[in-house]
Amino acid sequence: MPRTLAPDRSFPVSHPGSGPYALTVGADGALWCTLVHAGRIARLTPDGRLDEFPLDSDSCGPSLITAGPDGALWFTRMRDDRIGRIDVDGHARSYALPTPGAGPYGIAAGPDGALWFTQLHTDRIGRIDTGGAVVEFPLPGLAGAFPSMITAGGDGAFWFTLNQAHAIGRITTAGEVTLHPLPTPGAAPVGIAAGADGTLWFTQIGAGRIGRITTAGEVSEFPLPDRSCRPHAITTAPDGSVWFTLWATGRIGSLTPGGDLVEHALPDPACEPHGLAFGPDGALYTALEVGEVLRLVRGES
Repeated sequence: MPRTLAPDRSFPVSHPGSGPYALTVGADGALWCTLVHAGRIARLTPDGRLDEFPLDSDSCGPSLITAGPDGALWFTRMRDDRIGRIDVDGHARSYALPTPGAGPYGIAAGPDGALWFTQLHTDRIGRIDTGGAVVEFPLPGLAGAFPSMITAGGDGAFWFTLNQAHAIGRITTAGEVTLHPLPTPGAAPVGIAAGADGTLWFTQIGAGRIGRITTAGEVSEFPLPDRSCRPHAITTAPDGSVWFTLWATGRIGSLTPGGDLVEHALPDPACEPHGLAFGPDGALYTALEVGEVLRLVRGES
């Protein structure tokens, strides 16, 4: 199994302070990246061309991004309470949310042909269709839970992290919510991704652990060597392993379903890796707060 990870090429953005944040693969085969501090979306092709598209506000805070069912990219605008859409030609628009101060953050496409997203500050999960119509679902019995990232599960529902409630949530397309408290105090989960085996994998930024939850709610935890490493985003590789960023230590971690853990140091320990995604070329790309997208290739140990 490929267990080594080596930097292959870096792609600087136009302004180092723009904060490359989240990554996803578009229908056009390119990597799309949010520049959270610059109000821009970047597109990176497999041959290394990087283009940036300014949005209508440089302070809107584009955060998480996902490929939509309509072939466009959809993203949250955390700082001005809007959901953005950009087509593969770079034409963007956005839709206002009905709840002031929502703080939209995580976003995922679902089996119902819509986009589902979290609201950090209002304890809600939102749904937006490709025409811009929004429905919101309050999370019962929660206040200040800080719903963070969200992913579509193999069971047809959406799974999301509740950072300040230290729990994992599940919501059906009908709006039915189930909560699963985590066993570790102060877990503070953030990133979440669907695994190849139908389970969900998530990061515990507060406890320095990687978690796995089955659709029945059974939780397993994998402690990381440095509990202060701040695991953030997580993604699944084609071989079923999961890969995640450790932004406080400038590392990328990988974990097999059997619990085999490896950490991979990046060239700059202070680079602050955030989002990551496997590109169409099979390489792993990560967005670095220092102002670049880094391409990494895997090999045999």
